[in-house]
Amino acid sequence: MSHGIQLRVMPYDHPDAVELNDRVQLEYQARYGGEGDVTFLDPAMFAPPNGLYLLAYDGSGTPVASGGWRRQDENDEGYSDGDAELKRMYVVPEARGLGLARRILAALEADARAAGRTRMALETGDQQPEAIALYLSSGYTPAAKFGHYRTYESSRCMAKPLQP
Repeated sequence: MSHGIQLRVMPYDHPDAVELNDRVQLEYQARYGGEGDVTFLDPAMFAPPNGLYLLAYDGSGTPVASGGWRRQDENDEGYSDGDAELKRMYVVPEARGLGLARRILAALEADARAAGRTRMALETGDQQPEAIALYLSSGYTPAAKFGHYRTYESSRCMAKPLQP
């Protein structure tokens, strides 16, 4: 199935992106309870050059994974100047184990680096061990908490320098 996987730049509000976002929210609800990730995301946040949103499509044209980054600078939520924040990394269950998340992550890091961002930052949670393992194996280290969930015990923030 990994054959013929295509990464495409898409708007965050594209119907395929919305469909995957609905699925990731259901997964967050199942793992954490509550209403999912309520962080406000505007499609404009992912518009180049201040962000990028990628969807992965399988050979039959079905969207199977997503991920994006958005520009952040120092603010009262704990971000730093030069940050790119990773958002909505998701692979549908039937496409897991093919390296899609790693592929999307590498593409997003390269794009953020090219846009002049100096650090990729992300927030995940203690009920997502697969995500934590992916990020640790991709060079991310624990970071000071930031973002909407920075006061939550279950929140795990990580970051990686983006050297040119």
